[in-house]
Amino acid sequence: MEKSPIIEIAKKACPAVITIVASKDLPKVDGFYFFPYGPGQEFVFPKLEKGKEKTKIGGGSGFIVSKEGYVVTCSHVVGDPEAEYSVVLDPKNKYSAKVLATDPLVDLAILKINDKNLPYLELADSDKIDLGEAVVAIGNPLGEFDDTLSSGIVSGLSRKITAQGGLLTKATSLRGLIQTDAAINPGNSGGPLVNMEGKVIGVNTAQILGVQNIGFAIPINYAKNILKEIKEYGKIKRPFLGVRYIILNPEIAKANKLPVDYGALIVRENLGENAVIKGSAAERAGLKEYDIILESDGEKITEETPLTDSLAKRGIGGEISFKVLREGKEIILKTKLEEKE
Repeated sequence: MEKSPIIEIAKKACPAVITIVASKDLPKVDGFYFFPYGPGQEFVFPKLEKGKEKTKIGGGSGFIVSKEGYVVTCSHVVGDPEAEYSVVLDPKNKYSAKVLATDPLVDLAILKINDKNLPYLELADSDKIDLGEAVVAIGNPLGEFDDTLSSGIVSGLSRKITAQGGLLTKATSLRGLIQTDAAINPGNSGGPLVNMEGKVIGVNTAQILGVQNIGFAIPINYAKNILKEIKEYGKIKRPFLGVRYIILNPEIAKANKLPVDYGALIVRENLGENAVIKGSAAERAGLKEYDIILESDGEKITEETPLTDSLAKRGIGGEISFKVLREGKEIILKTKLEEKE
């Protein structure tokens, strides 16, 4: 009987797929108190000891992309800035990992571990993916089942979803995703989606809860661009406007009795913060809270064409023009974009 080509893919790819462990110094717990509260109900309180201990709080998957130890994963896997992260290559090899950069807009992060001649995966060109081509998703579900493979096909391209990464991260709208029926389970986030040559075409990021055979991966070309910036500049270079906003749609407009159902409504998310960042390009342009940015350089701002896309097109140092709705009147404001620190 002819052997499956997935066997060779596993031999080639699995050595470079790793588990990422997030841990924190938390108060020691020595059992629990139980207090009755009504029939069949009780409150549970932890018994805290003096001192703290290193406690695992989460994790996910990732993969090494160079022999020098660069690692690609999802930003929501390393989303806690107060946590420490380690990489488990195999039972005998565990490394402390440094988070070099995260980009929540595309749910990607780059980590670095210190070693030489590490196993790594080659990166394909995700612009050349064919609908229906065979793929394999690799990861470490639940942080327990190392090197789990699932096969399938590319079921769709350029998909858009809204993903929630957990309590510490806001819901994020992800676009341009690869859809696959290869199983992507909890803990698989950050692992590679590879083609039949064993080259990475995507980064596993999400599944639709309660639905089988629908998973999503971020095209690997996004990660290639971030890696290039990290190696050249030591950070991700992004144009920065300096406003907090929500993208309007008919439902939001109707619920809040707004005069338009598209655009970016400038509004703070929490008390005590500024909707327009002081000293930013937005402040220099004269943008104010409750302004609605209708157009950017003549293009309507919608959920399909968000403000971030327009900023990326202009780049750092680029001049940009906005059509803004303020108190029932349309005005034009201009500014020059700066680099995000």
